[in-house]
Amino acid sequence: MTPEQIWQAVATERTTLGELLRTLSEDQWNHPSLCTGWRVRDVVAHIVLSGNPSASTILLELVRARGNLHRMIRDTAIRHARDTTTAQLLDQLRDSITLRKTVLGTTPADRLMDLLVHGQDIAIPLGIRREMPTAATRVALERVWTADTFESREKFAGYRLVATDADWSAGDGRDIEAPAAALLLLLGGRPGFELPVICAMPPGEGGSWPGDIDIIGS
Repeated sequence: MTPEQIWQAVATERTTLGELLRTLSEDQWNHPSLCTGWRVRDVVAHIVLSGNPSASTILLELVRARGNLHRMIRDTAIRHARDTTTAQLLDQLRDSITLRKTVLGTTPADRLMDLLVHGQDIAIPLGIRREMPTAATRVALERVWTADTFESREKFAGYRLVATDADWSAGDGRDIEAPAAALLLLLGGRPGFELPVICAMPPGEGGSWPGDIDIIGS
């Protein structure tokens, strides 16, 4: 995908996520997400904040978090979710649809990856099927692997990841075969998509992914 196509995919993900969120009850907005310590509304707050980043604000929040990037990301989302109503979060997400902003060291593919993964962080715990377009997911997989976003190359040393529905593979070793969407969540360390599921499989079964994953690819 070209940078223009990636930004168009980002806009699509924001649009469809907004449509999903507008159907949720307040109880669902407060439901735990796949992100440890984050409710659905905290995930939405993070998506809103990351879609319209400010270098000065990031620096101030990083100081507030004593230099811990992960703590900064977690805490700023929680605070924003606490201080912002559901209607305001929806408005902010809508207003971000056409934004094309990245922080230093990131790319449009990072924005796309963030939306794809966090869309599932919201949908899966609520039992909602949310499509992960295969072409967009392939871009996200490549970015996660090449940028080593989740320390993927170290975690999956000795394995070769192979998408069964896209022209993508990475690594060297025993094959882990799965739809691109499942591989992205595996690399992202999401609950229910852990490597031990693969390691526990009897020899000779080829590392194929279990067939009960509630994710749609297209």
